[in-house]
Amino acid sequence: MARDSYIKFCPRCATEVMREEKFGMVRPVCPQCGWIYFMDPKVAAAVLIERDDRVLLVRRVNEPFRGLWTLPAGFVNGNEDPAEAAARECLEETGLSVRITRVMDVIAGREHERGADFVIVYHAEVLRGNLTPADDADAAEWFARDDLPPLAFKATQKVLLGK
Repeated sequence: MARDSYIKFCPRCATEVMREEKFGMVRPVCPQCGWIYFMDPKVAAAVLIERDDRVLLVRRVNEPFRGLWTLPAGFVNGNEDPAEAAARECLEETGLSVRITRVMDVIAGREHERGADFVIVYHAEVLRGNLTPADDADAAEWFARDDLPPLAFKATQKVLLGK
């Protein structure tokens, strides 16, 4: 099933859309007003925080990958700076305020239906706060790179394991 199959009616004039070849893909197109649906990618932002040869990870509360560990991360909201989104997600999931220091990587590839098309991974340093899991995480801990727990998401695995 196409990822745009839920588009049934034109948001401008409410006419039922048709599927037509437009700009190299079959897309929902309004036969009445000519509106064309272009799917926007979903973007997530993550932070890698290192301290004393350890990395900060959070354990997921929700599916997919419930119970597995990942970098603090989440979706970027519309009109939100991705670096600010990464810092916001880190605060929400760990209780730590961070300063983004640089972009580490941009990783493409959606892993599951509700996932991101792109994950922007930032390196960050802790400014203040007390490590307290919350929001999408039920645990937050520091791990040595040679003793990592089971990891969720290919982006986390790529950043930490090079895979």
